[in-house]
Amino acid sequence: MFHLLILTAGLAFPCLMTTLGAAMVFCIPGQPGGRAQRCFLGFAAGVMIAASVWSLLLPSIEQGEALGLPGWLAAGGGFALGVLFLLGLDHLIPHLHRILGVREGLPSRLSPAALLVLAVTIHNIPEGMAVGLCFALAVQQGMAAPALAGAWALALGIGIQNFPEGAAVSLPLHGDGMGRRRAFLAGVLSGVVEPLFGTAAVLCAALLLPVMPWLLAFAAGAMLYVVVEELIPEANISPHSDAGTLGAMAGFLVMMVLDVMLG
Repeated sequence: MFHLLILTAGLAFPCLMTTLGAAMVFCIPGQPGGRAQRCFLGFAAGVMIAASVWSLLLPSIEQGEALGLPGWLAAGGGFALGVLFLLGLDHLIPHLHRILGVREGLPSRLSPAALLVLAVTIHNIPEGMAVGLCFALAVQQGMAAPALAGAWALALGIGIQNFPEGAAVSLPLHGDGMGRRRAFLAGVLSGVVEPLFGTAAVLCAALLLPVMPWLLAFAAGAMLYVVVEELIPEANISPHSDAGTLGAMAGFLVMMVLDVMLG
């Protein structure tokens, strides 16, 4: 029961931080300026890059070797599958990149607000999977302190970057004329996908133990696809991209420190 509570708390924490960020719509009269938004996007990119390496790819290599596989096989194969998975979602699900002003996915008559929420939802899918898989790895190791600390490091890092992400959904929607409550709910909904996909990842890992190295690398590939395809371009949209760059450096540093210190 104690392990179940820890697992539930770990899966729920990133979504809770998204909810708290979305709640800023009740506290802040306007919306973040372009420089602040670019900094937030860069921070999220830095967190996800560091998490992909320390929390996902390195454990994938270690797990693969423990199963008698070449270290690169599961890591490389899972990574490629994760990239293809996000590529498919990116082309199928209609969504809007607000800062770039670009619509992607299949043609749709959905409102810009709905498309914005879908864009953030796509972003959150690999994050939820990553957190779920790290906690699943901790469960497989009997909730050993190093594995559990590493899972919590990832949950904390993802949660920290989810706070401004939740605000980045609700505040612009309210600025475009949506009521505060509806804008708040839209921000919350964008984060609900994380515990859902996290739980699905835990169940897959529990039922398919030999594919854990592939699943870890899969989540890494999916996260890095989001970083390269969405976060970095939007963080550097301005000719003077120092805010996005420094945000990415800060996010990478925070996630690296958390992972090394707690893991």
